[in-house]
Amino acid sequence: MDALKTMKLPVYNTEGKEIESIDLDPKIFDGTVNTAAVYQVVNAYRSNQRRGLAATKTRGEVSGGGKKPWRQKGTGRARVGSTRSPLWRHGGVTFGPHPRDFSYNVSDKLKAIALKSGLNAKVKENSFIILEDLCLVSPKTKEASRILENLKIKSDKGKAALLLLGKKEVNLERAFSNIPFLDFHLAKDTNVYEVLSHAKLIITKDGFTQLLGRLKR
Repeated sequence: MDALKTMKLPVYNTEGKEIESIDLDPKIFDGTVNTAAVYQVVNAYRSNQRRGLAATKTRGEVSGGGKKPWRQKGTGRARVGSTRSPLWRHGGVTFGPHPRDFSYNVSDKLKAIALKSGLNAKVKENSFIILEDLCLVSPKTKEASRILENLKIKSDKGKAALLLLGKKEVNLERAFSNIPFLDFHLAKDTNVYEVLSHAKLIITKDGFTQLLGRLKR
């Protein structure tokens, strides 16, 4: 715990050079990764993304089947009331899926614990990068790619990096949106699923301040 109280993270510029270091708040960056909280919050997040549109028709919803195929007795065959029985081809489906709402809520306190755990995990992995500032002269992908190269962020399977910004900037969005292995979001709106589903976490100094303010509430 004593080591964590004095833990610092370097702050880089867009050239990839360390220009200063920043103290980490031990109340947030205490090294704890609460896997139970992360599990619950990630499951809730993914459930809330489900649209729940899968649907099948029961025998009462399938068109046709109004006529009895054959008389009840005397044929030697099993009695059948409709050609839309689930036992028949083109019949209805028994216990099939129907549209439903999969979403549910977890407390804000649990979300905060999970997000803290995700940030601590990234610090432990040395996958937490703080940028002093992020300004582009022109909204060009070539310039954005150069910054990532300076930070040694390379393409990988899936999403290699998540960029968290302090405020919405059109030039940055235009430049970084064409890089397939990078996602970007506002720091004040991020969640533990976003943080943990990317190999590297890049955050501007302004965004880092906003994120800490959100977690101190």
